[in-house]
Amino acid sequence: MKKLLKHSDYEMDSNKKLITTALFIAIAVLGSTFSFPILGAKCAPVQHVINVLSAILLGPWYALIQAFLSSLIRNVLGMGTLFAFPGSMFGALLAGLLYKYTRKNIAAYMGEIIGTSILGGITAYPVAVFILASNKAAIFSFVIPFFISTAGGTLLSALIVAAIEKRLWK
Repeated sequence: MKKLLKHSDYEMDSNKKLITTALFIAIAVLGSTFSFPILGAKCAPVQHVINVLSAILLGPWYALIQAFLSSLIRNVLGMGTLFAFPGSMFGALLAGLLYKYTRKNIAAYMGEIIGTSILGGITAYPVAVFILASNKAAIFSFVIPFFISTAGGTLLSALIVAAIEKRLWK
């Protein structure tokens, strides 16, 4: 099966990438209103779906910009917390980098999960301690909740990418 970006007719110029990034930011911000509890953690999958789609379709730098601006807008609108920054940016960047160098969807999925849950979860600790002045946080306290959220979003993105590839290349 041909991969999403390996098709010779499919290339985006920078204008299309900017427009797609803006669309993904809008979806991520609006989608942040959708969440549900799983095992005591809040699963908000839309940002993670958008991170993976951005990584595969646009590349690592557009994915990083999308994650940053989505987090910034959510925070400005009072729809998110400071944890949105490490919780989305590491996953988007790592997913984009791994996909760029391997051209494998599974690499993007693993990059989102590892980047968000482990890297984002660990870097959320200094945000909690130094910026939010919380003395209740432990260094790994964000890893499991971030994993639960990103696992749900990454699974949904895998289903979406598979459906797109099946539709485009049948």
